[in-house]
Amino acid sequence: MQFSDILGQTHIKKHLTQSVDNGRIPHAQLFVGPEGSGTLPMAIAYAQYILCKNSDGENNSGNASCNSKFESFAHPDLHFAFPVTSNDKIKKHPVSKHFIEEWHELLSKQPYGNLFDWYKYLGVDNKQGQIGVDEAQDIVKALSLKAYDGGYKVMIIWMAEKMNTSASNKLLKLIEEPPNKTVFILIAEDEEQIITTIKSRCQLLHFPPLAEFDIKEALIKTYDINDAEATKIAHQANGNYNKACDLVYQDSEDIQFETWFIFWIRAAFKAKGNKAAIHDLISWSEDIAKTGRETQKQFLNFCLDFFRQALLLNYGTPDLVFMDIKTEKFKLENFAPFVHNNNILDISQEIQDAIYHIERNGNSKIILTDLSIKLTRLLHKKSE
Repeated sequence: MQFSDILGQTHIKKHLTQSVDNGRIPHAQLFVGPEGSGTLPMAIAYAQYILCKNSDGENNSGNASCNSKFESFAHPDLHFAFPVTSNDKIKKHPVSKHFIEEWHELLSKQPYGNLFDWYKYLGVDNKQGQIGVDEAQDIVKALSLKAYDGGYKVMIIWMAEKMNTSASNKLLKLIEEPPNKTVFILIAEDEEQIITTIKSRCQLLHFPPLAEFDIKEALIKTYDINDAEATKIAHQANGNYNKACDLVYQDSEDIQFETWFIFWIRAAFKAKGNKAAIHDLISWSEDIAKTGRETQKQFLNFCLDFFRQALLLNYGTPDLVFMDIKTEKFKLENFAPFVHNNNILDISQEIQDAIYHIERNGNSKIILTDLSIKLTRLLHKKSE
């Protein structure tokens, strides 16, 4: 993977290549960035720069045979670990090596993809993946072997926040004192979910969301769309290239999420003193609860963004509003006055609590019904 193919993040590219050129490669690094910011493709390009002995800031000057192996992500000294779960193919003790074909397909087609995209490749619905102790044992075994080319070995752990406590504890010593010429690259969206003992042993590198200009230029180049359309999509993507690609194909889950959200909001407004609307909220909760847990979490994060956008519009900052509402007869400017200083913190906290409980396998129907009833009360609060 060429650094030139990775969008933006110029200062990070320069930092990483210079550290290799100067022979100062940290043995453990943690790449932290929001979805669609390029942490995974950057980690792969960085691994290629190390393993293939490239120079001059690009992956085309070192070992040609080595570089060609990275086209299919098949270099023997490049190792991956990522969240997995059992499916129709693997019934027990799933680990990353069981799903390496699906992983290579994701990297080829959606290198900026998120966990939701990855679970679609796995074909799992109501399950949540993790990096467990079986995976940790595989990592220990893989890194105990000599490097195939006699140089470095690189272990990329994607979505490291999905590493459970048992796996984290098993890898702790290895990350602190890895074998000679072994590099760990951990990738996370939420560093707070990674245990402190792991985080403290890694050099942190924070990736900002992508600039609108970089997303726009990539959309024009990749999808051959006009400048105005690319500008509009880049603004809506809010720094997330994965979302921008979905919007090009009108394949973004946000389209479905918007429909769910607006029905929910309208029912919540009507529900005060209206039994029929309460039944609508319960039915809505049952419908959402039938989807996979990852979908539910994605949707609730979408709801958080929607409320924040309404708040920004309410307080006179339309330039920061990136949502383009598709639903007829729903205008964000009409909804915005109901989201204000007297309810936004409570709404945000209730939604985050719901995400927390769903992630820990709580009963989704009960969690979403409870959230809906609380939302009814909060939306009717007056601004101070």
